[in-house]
Amino acid sequence: MNEIIQLNDIAKVTVANLKEWSATHDPAKLVPFIDGRAIRGNYPEEIHPHDGRLYFHLKITAANTELWTDLLGAPDSIQRPVRFSVGLEDHSPFDSVYDEGHRVQMMVVPPVSGATAMIVALLTLVLFVRLARKTSIIRDPGPDPADGRAKAYNLGRTQMAFWFFLIYVSYLVIWLVTDRLDTITPSLLGLMGISAGTALSEALIDSSKDAARSEQRRELSAERQALGQSVADLQSRRAELDSTTATSSDDRVNRDSLDQQIQQGRMRLAQTDQQFSSLESTKSARATRGFLRDVMADRHGYSFHRFQIFAWTIVLGIMFMSSVYNSLAMPEFSATLLGLMGLSSGTYIGFKFPEKQD
Repeated sequence: MNEIIQLNDIAKVTVANLKEWSATHDPAKLVPFIDGRAIRGNYPEEIHPHDGRLYFHLKITAANTELWTDLLGAPDSIQRPVRFSVGLEDHSPFDSVYDEGHRVQMMVVPPVSGATAMIVALLTLVLFVRLARKTSIIRDPGPDPADGRAKAYNLGRTQMAFWFFLIYVSYLVIWLVTDRLDTITPSLLGLMGISAGTALSEALIDSSKDAARSEQRRELSAERQALGQSVADLQSRRAELDSTTATSSDDRVNRDSLDQQIQQGRMRLAQTDQQFSSLESTKSARATRGFLRDVMADRHGYSFHRFQIFAWTIVLGIMFMSSVYNSLAMPEFSATLLGLMGLSSGTYIGFKFPEKQD
């Protein structure tokens, strides 16, 4: 018998008196027993009754998924000691030398592939953290703030990155332990769609606000130009009146009217200059004030709709990690939970429309 066994490995088992036992029983119905539980459906790949040898390919099937989940889930090290024997599925296992006093080591995570997967996950995480600190990968869009500080972290993009890494690392872990590739559940696709939709909707809203500001700047610029020309024309006409020697009552009325129009034009020009300067000052992104404040507050302070989506993301993330650790499976979130997440995201997007950027 192998001293170390692992999932998807070939276990070579020697059974005493197998030839005699096979005379009245079918050895093809034998299955391995680990810690006293039958691995159902895991029948021998090869049977050699004369030598008393059996070869089992230890693998997950629909009949034994729960057993392997119990054996491999919630690991506290890369291997664990187990009792090992063989027997018929609905009977007690044969007596074995690999009992309480002499257990077999079952490898939970293969050292080489486990180290490789950990290195890949860590490198990806380090690269992402570096990009998050140095670039705009999860920060607000737009030019850098004028004071030279970094842009604020963006809630929608941060949530999308959070779920990406959680699913990415969990997929690696489950594949590493169970060798299963079809572990992405339909509810996870829905969850990723909600987070991606939140980030996309947020980007579209910000883009529409930027476009509206650009249009306002164009309109104000055209109005400033027209006002400037109008005031210049009025001043020219006023200068022509001043150059005349006539002092009739009509001339005085014309001068007063021109003075009033010039004053009104200058006041409106000052207003448009102020409005134009105000729009110009909001073209840059928010400056960061710390990660938590960036994602839970807008330019005017903390807001509950931001806190709500942040809190639910953390809670579902904890549930997600617990399911992967204990069950070696991606969680299947109910339609109610997905609806709750969608409601939080929808509330955040709804409040994003009137949320000012100045």
